[in-house]
Amino acid sequence: MKTKYIFASLLVASLTFAGCEDMDTLPEGSTVTSSQKEEIGQQDPTKIAARVNAIFAQFNQYMPNAGALNAERHNDIGYPSVMLFTDTNGNDVVSDNNGYNWAGSDLDYTDRSQTSLECQMVWNDMYSIVYASNNVISGIDPKVEDPTEQYYLAQGLGARAFAYWVMAQLYQFNYKGNETKPCVPLITEKNMEEAATKGCPRATVQDVYTQITTDLASAIDLLTKSKVKRTDKRYISLAVAYGLSARVNLTMHEYGAAATAADNAIKAAATEGLAPSKYTEKDNQKILAPAFWSSDEQNWMWGIIVSETDRVVTSGIVNWPSHMGSMSYGYANYSGGRQINKELYEAIPNSDARKGWWLGADLKSNNLTEDQQAMMTDYGYGAYTQVKFAPYKNELETSVNANDIPLMRIEEMYLIKAEGEAMSGQDGKTTLVNFVKNYRDPSYSPGTDIQEEVFKQRRIELWGEGLNWFDLMRLNKGVDRRGAGYPNSEMIFKIESTDNVLLWPIPEVELQSNQALSEADQNTPGNTPKPVADNK
Repeated sequence: MKTKYIFASLLVASLTFAGCEDMDTLPEGSTVTSSQKEEIGQQDPTKIAARVNAIFAQFNQYMPNAGALNAERHNDIGYPSVMLFTDTNGNDVVSDNNGYNWAGSDLDYTDRSQTSLECQMVWNDMYSIVYASNNVISGIDPKVEDPTEQYYLAQGLGARAFAYWVMAQLYQFNYKGNETKPCVPLITEKNMEEAATKGCPRATVQDVYTQITTDLASAIDLLTKSKVKRTDKRYISLAVAYGLSARVNLTMHEYGAAATAADNAIKAAATEGLAPSKYTEKDNQKILAPAFWSSDEQNWMWGIIVSETDRVVTSGIVNWPSHMGSMSYGYANYSGGRQINKELYEAIPNSDARKGWWLGADLKSNNLTEDQQAMMTDYGYGAYTQVKFAPYKNELETSVNANDIPLMRIEEMYLIKAEGEAMSGQDGKTTLVNFVKNYRDPSYSPGTDIQEEVFKQRRIELWGEGLNWFDLMRLNKGVDRRGAGYPNSEMIFKIESTDNVLLWPIPEVELQSNQALSEADQNTPGNTPKPVADNK
């Protein structure tokens, strides 16, 4: 007999909510009934606030799936796991498949087994966000007039939309042409009780995107009316809600709407004092020094806020900087770190300040101080290794990996605006040229295909931030690692954009436990990637 899994499995994750006060109201710790919904805010307003905090606590977790997996994995760190997995699946974040690289399964696509630990982690991590978001949404009247509760409700709606936007692109091909295909189970505050007992089938791509766009439209409306200012950037502001809308519309190929939402995001961000980072002069070099460790940076719109006391930090090595940070202490010191696609690096003009985000073929970067360069040399990092992400507080080799993690930066909005304008018959070229010239490369001159130019700029600008996979999927690019500089010849693949190996499978345990699913609902397995000659 099948038992509930989508929610039951998440009870393991809910145990980590302890720091956010008691979250649950039913004995098994799952859902809120309709009668309780009406009473929560009046009886205990702090409970809703705790539930909101619990949403964003899900983004930053120490081994949240250890109980469900019956295994302790050092790549099990909440949403940054998804960022790490998807970036490694692509062809721009290059790494060596050695004994210290916890993303080896993502390099060779063995993560696509329905019994792989990564498969279960992705599913659980994303539905944990959905679960926590529904807990907030279910406790607030959608017609609420109190500004604080409007703000809280917008947090739940925005976070849920984000989670489903991510999953929609992992479990099915892009929106256009696939609207009627199965996506993921669509669980909201309206069916969460039924889903917990009877299961929930896969909804269509169209239905999932309808829920996403509806949630974001409501979140934007609530944040516009509420005017409550967030206390830090872990929360969703009006600018972030517009930014999420811009991403979603871009994914749906609704280019005019994407451009408008991105422009609204830029304007709303300006009211918070946010603006793109800009190159500065140092020793006659135009540089962008290593950064990206604090949400206080003026170009961050949204991020995962990490504290020194968080368990991911006190673990020392079970955190995102450990895997990604060349100048932090952790696995990167021994795995060889992460490199940019060699072909992409060589396509970056020397006049572009971002070229110094990586070591060149001479193993040097103009963006580094003498001490930073010396450390990179001492550790023996290879060509094209990233120095974009600074260590915590810019302290070299620190074992305090309390770096905040970017989820959205304002630079992305300029690039979405440019692509959206160009693809909807507007002057996207001017938007793109103005952005790149003003903030990155004063000598910039684009090619004639603006969408391809924006794609290239996104590959450079957003490298390592967990977004490139979504571009590969929405633009039907597939994966082509030829000429990228992969050190393992068996990891050089050319995967067609229609190959089902690009899709994640539903975890086997979910198929076995969700009464509304059967083996027939599984994504058709793709082709096991075969190495190809590195002859590009």
